[in-house]
Amino acid sequence: QVELAESGGGLVRPGGSLRLSCVASGSRFRIYSMAWYRQAPGKERESVATISSGGTTNYADSVKGRFTISRDNGKHTTYLQMNSLTPEDTAVYYCRVWGGDGMVYWGKGTLVTVSS
Repeated sequence: QVELAESGGGLVRPGGSLRLSCVASGSRFRIYSMAWYRQAPGKERESVATISSGGTTNYADSVKGRFTISRDNGKHTTYLQMNSLTPEDTAVYYCRVWGGDGMVYWGKGTLVTVSS
């Protein structure tokens, strides 16, 4: 299996920035698409940003222009740079990867709290 290690969450003031990282590890694995999801209290989990194996990106309308997803294939890592954060961005952020084995893998989440 693929294991995902997320980091970078924390408390940040409105207007601030955070950079989330997700490192994939395992044996004999290949990763195709990677994505970040988030789930706020009382809400459904939603897709925030995705990046394909070829580098094509997609963003939720709520984060366009503020968030940037990227990947470093050599490090098996995806990043989510989050700028101009607002309280509405407060959520648990989850990393998701689609593996070459045809399975989807999820991280356990990292909490982002935007508050003054």
